[in-house]
Amino acid sequence: MGHPIVLLHGVGLDASIWNAVISTLTGSEGDASSPVIALDLPGHGTQPPLTAPTSLAELSANVMGRLPGGADEPVHLVGFSLGSLVAQYITVHYPARVASLTCVSSVCARTVEETAAVLQRLETAAANFPQSAQKALERWFPDGAGIPDASGLRTRTRQILLANDVNSYLHAYRVFAEGDQELEPELHRIEIPVLAVTGELDPGSTPEMSRRIAERIPGAPVHIINGARHMIPETHPDHLAALIRQNVDRTIELHH
Repeated sequence: MGHPIVLLHGVGLDASIWNAVISTLTGSEGDASSPVIALDLPGHGTQPPLTAPTSLAELSANVMGRLPGGADEPVHLVGFSLGSLVAQYITVHYPARVASLTCVSSVCARTVEETAAVLQRLETAAANFPQSAQKALERWFPDGAGIPDASGLRTRTRQILLANDVNSYLHAYRVFAEGDQELEPELHRIEIPVLAVTGELDPGSTPEMSRRIAERIPGAPVHIINGARHMIPETHPDHLAALIRQNVDRTIELHH
């Protein structure tokens, strides 16, 4: 049995965004020898709401406590958006627990302007959460972008977003807005196989940010999905599953 593959979602979402990726990874085309598990981040999905400001360290410690296997068993971590920051933190600070790292739609080393933009989105969410959720849906699943079942994805994702406890969401979003600055000086410590994946048209987790990850983790390949936006796990699940499997297989090759 291979090491488990653990999937971490983004802010305001839950583990269900990985359903199609899991189906591909574990289906007839995939390799069922590695268990695949999607976890809800603290304050999301089935986890209790966050009731106070939190940190990347606290979110990561919570996830660490729920990883499958014993304290000595590594997992293949796949993080999307905020989940990618959590996955990177765990990889830096608990390297024995991570066999490979796949960073999906990940921010990295935001510029002053990029940081200002995400903090503005945080302010919008605090002032009018339903409006900020609607703006996110329009960024992720715009009409006319050629996204299969864009309307269905918008409806399902809207339900997930609006089910959030607003204060809990804001606590998590602040970590997302600021966590990349904390991580950036530490990324060079990562020595396992890393893949950075993002969408060509993602305005928040840009191709340039994936290239910044590769600059700080030498040998990390970058894969830009043509025409894709932010929600790659839902819009390009088969493509993403194949990339995850490739990165997992790199780990296996290194140990043979």
